Amino acid sequence: NRSIMEPVRLLMRHKSREVKFYEAECTDIDAERKELTLVRRANSEDSKGDQEPVKINYDYLVVGVGGTVNTFGTPGVEENACFLKEMGDARKIRRRLMDSIESAAFADVSDAERDRLLHMVVVGGGPTGIEYAGELHDFLQDDLSQWYPELAKKIQITLIEALPNVLPAFDKKLIDYTQSTFKENQITILTRTMVKEVKEKSFIVQNPDGTRSDIPYGLLVWATGIKAQPVVDRIRAQFAQVQTNGRGLLVDEYLRVKGARDIWAVGDCALSGYAPLAQVASQQGKWLARRLNSLATQAAREGKTDADVFSLIEEKSRPFKYSSQGSLAYIGSEKAIADLPFFNRNITAGGVATFWFWKSAYVNELFSLRNSTLVVSDWVKRFFFGRDISRE
Repeated sequence: NRSIMEPVRLLMRHKSREVKFYEAECTDIDAERKELTLVRRANSEDSKGDQEPVKINYDYLVVGVGGTVNTFGTPGVEENACFLKEMGDARKIRRRLMDSIESAAFADVSDAERDRLLHMVVVGGGPTGIEYAGELHDFLQDDLSQWYPELAKKIQITLIEALPNVLPAFDKKLIDYTQSTFKENQITILTRTMVKEVKEKSFIVQNPDGTRSDIPYGLLVWATGIKAQPVVDRIRAQFAQVQTNGRGLLVDEYLRVKGARDIWAVGDCALSGYAPLAQVASQQGKWLARRLNSLATQAAREGKTDADVFSLIEEKSRPFKYSSQGSLAYIGSEKAIADLPFFNRNITAGGVATFWFWKSAYVNELFSLRNSTLVVSDWVKRFFFGRDISRE
């Protein structure tokens, strides 16, 4: 999973201007004083804990902190579920998955307990949940079936979605194709089903008919919904009369935070009228970087050291407009689905050919040649030697 990461300091080496990078958490933003509060978090067990807060000032601020997991207030999710937001989440899922399988391998485990340990649950039928369920199926079929042949056929995967269908943003034909593929792969899909509580070894759902069931599980991954980061809530509180939406920062068509001065917001933390998608965040970031660089260059050329970039961006630029590049999702068994815009209509496709298109698009979207090389290398190693199931 480190192959897709690009160190920030590696990028800074190629910049002609001075760039300062702080690896820290921004815990507060004082918009009136133009001041940030940063806290250096300990990243290892050998560290001595959090350091004293540091305050730095800014002239202009771009907020791109993304979102955090939204549990919708469901009891027990924070304590017992795994998430799919950061690298640490992936490592946690890996450990819990292997713990469950290794525990189920003991001969003295009862059949009921073994069934519980081998029940893998995914909550959320969007692209993230679907892709995770598909990848998990491949991992179990391609690799664990060789290492744990006596357990492989007993492993059960269940995907739970509160809406009537999975992948609600995709074309109906692709939804049906995904459900058909999951059925072939023996992945159970429960739609119109809401998780009401997650306990240590079981979770409670509300079924479509209103009844409730207590379902045992070994691993539960929560892959649905995002909410604002705490620092975003602190910004909103300073402009409460304008910032009335608790899901993030309301921005105008130039990505300026409404009610604030000299602050922009991009990505999942910005409410710009577009869906919280990676390609939206990418286009917003590139658009804003180009505009700020262009205005700064123009101001320097004209000798204006005190140019009001926050106001000039509206005078000198066209508003940001998102251009959809379509949607892709991997559904397991080397199959993928695609819903792509083509002039005034959409093209839909699914299958093995789409899977290779998905792979090529994935590599193309990686940050650098270094990332692309490492990821392709990982794929080659997996093809010849299988996935690594060694313990950390």
